[in-house]
Amino acid sequence: MKQLKEELQSESFWRALTAEFLGTAAFVFSSVGCTLPWAGNSPSTLQIALGFGLGVTTVSVFTQGVSGGQLNPAVSFALFLSLRISPFRAVLYMAMQVLGAITACALLYALTPQDIRGELGLNKPSPGVTQIQALGVEIIVTFQLVMCVLTISHQENNFEGSAHVALGASVTLGHLVAIGFTGCSMNPARSLGPAVITTNFSQHWIFWVGPMLGGVLAVIVYNLLLRAKRIRCRDCLKSLSTEHKGEFNMESKSST
Repeated sequence: MKQLKEELQSESFWRALTAEFLGTAAFVFSSVGCTLPWAGNSPSTLQIALGFGLGVTTVSVFTQGVSGGQLNPAVSFALFLSLRISPFRAVLYMAMQVLGAITACALLYALTPQDIRGELGLNKPSPGVTQIQALGVEIIVTFQLVMCVLTISHQENNFEGSAHVALGASVTLGHLVAIGFTGCSMNPARSLGPAVITTNFSQHWIFWVGPMLGGVLAVIVYNLLLRAKRIRCRDCLKSLSTEHKGEFNMESKSST
């Protein structure tokens, strides 16, 4: 409770929440905007993939020093499981990410001509793709994204400025693979925004369950296999209460 009270009274905590809201809104607005069919021409897979990759690279640069630039509930949940951020902070980060995505899609809907809006980048399985296949693809692409985040943010890895490039490359790769299957989510907040604005929640569960499972699987593989070590309960509590007060930063290299 003492740590919770300290966080609520901390200006940096509220700045971090604001950064997650604005960062996710900026990312979703710019990247989903790349999916719109201007002049009657649907954008290519490469154009969409680059839009999302460049979007997360750019936004992570100006948010990483404040909140770590997580921008994704699957990433925040994985960082919580890895003891990088507190449960309280993880929940509020995810709430801000969801609100940011919905706000961005509402603005994009209002600013886009009616004949261009379409489904506003709605994620859904492509024709012929089953729900199980779509779920499997979302698990895999999110797994590689979260593995990238856990790796570039580890204190022993010296990525420095290249961390943002690696993150953008991971998002771009995921979209190149998954756009044909599901439109590619990798991010539940990004999927929820268009679903709320278009009021289309058909098969939407895939884009929460898939990314979340992918993130959990990445945490298990990274912490128990790639960097295997024993973690005692008292060490977990100490980690959350002292060393990790909720700050995650790709350049500060928080410890697992």
